[in-house]
Amino acid sequence: MENTFTFQDTTTDLIAVMNLWNDEYPASLSYTKTADFEDYTKTLLFPNHILIKSDNQLVGWATKFDRETDRWFVIILSKNIQGKGLGSKVMNKLKRNEQRLNGWVIDHDLGIKIDGSPYRSPLGFYLKHRFIPAFDQRLEFPNLSAVKVTWTDKI
Repeated sequence: MENTFTFQDTTTDLIAVMNLWNDEYPASLSYTKTADFEDYTKTLLFPNHILIKSDNQLVGWATKFDRETDRWFVIILSKNIQGKGLGSKVMNKLKRNEQRLNGWVIDHDLGIKIDGSPYRSPLGFYLKHRFIPAFDQRLEFPNLSAVKVTWTDKI
């Protein structure tokens, strides 16, 4: 059900990941141009992408990558498959062979998705997976408010 890939493999996968991003994140974070999303993915150093497909349709994307001196991650699952244990499986795969992972997590339910539905913060999911929020380390932009979360294999 999952593949490791690079975006250079196929433009179709890049567009599918961008569409998933746009469907699942708040509308304020959406991309209108594939080139802009591709530019974002090119900032991810040494990425290890995972595509999750069901019936040949993309239902999830995860990646871990380097930023400065740390290892970071992104994970997005379609609302259609959330709550079925797949996110935990993907998270465990991201943690494999890592001593530390960092991410930015929207920690409030104020966002609205493109389809008009509310965005639900996934912070509880990360807490369940032993990520520790650093509430003093935040991203605060007009279109994004997020807290840094960190997992270490020493917890």
